[in-house]
Amino acid sequence: MKQNSPEVTTRIRNFSLQLSSTPRGARLARLLATEQLRSWGLPLDPARQVIAELSANAATHGRIPGRDFRLLLYVVAGTLRIEVTDTRDDRLPVLSGSGRGLLLVDALTNRWGITPGLPPRKTVWAELDLAPEPGNPYSGGAGCLSQGPHG
Repeated sequence: MKQNSPEVTTRIRNFSLQLSSTPRGARLARLLATEQLRSWGLPLDPARQVIAELSANAATHGRIPGRDFRLLLYVVAGTLRIEVTDTRDDRLPVLSGSGRGLLLVDALTNRWGITPGLPPRKTVWAELDLAPEPGNPYSGGAGCLSQGPHG
């Protein structure tokens, strides 16, 4: 006997880039990710600013010549997650008054953190909550970014 249950559908969107750990690579990460956000119908800011800061940090503080960094964006349900992975697990970012990058990330996102990877990698991630599509609580990604206490 088959039971009737409501069908839950969640669209998952993802986008990944591997770029050189240079200022040019950081700029390309911001520009290409901005176009991806636009194609998904998402608001560009504050995500564009967060991508720029995390990519610049990877290219500046996470740089080892000849090694790239990776940018990953994905949207699941009501959350946009931005991940930047570099190859300097010995240099963890610190939230301090000496630089503005992580202070901006902290102010613009709902959550952020650092996840160790396989040596020598680390991933700095940030999440932005998205407003769901009207009438569909299982969507996300087609509305506006919420303007909560951090945005």
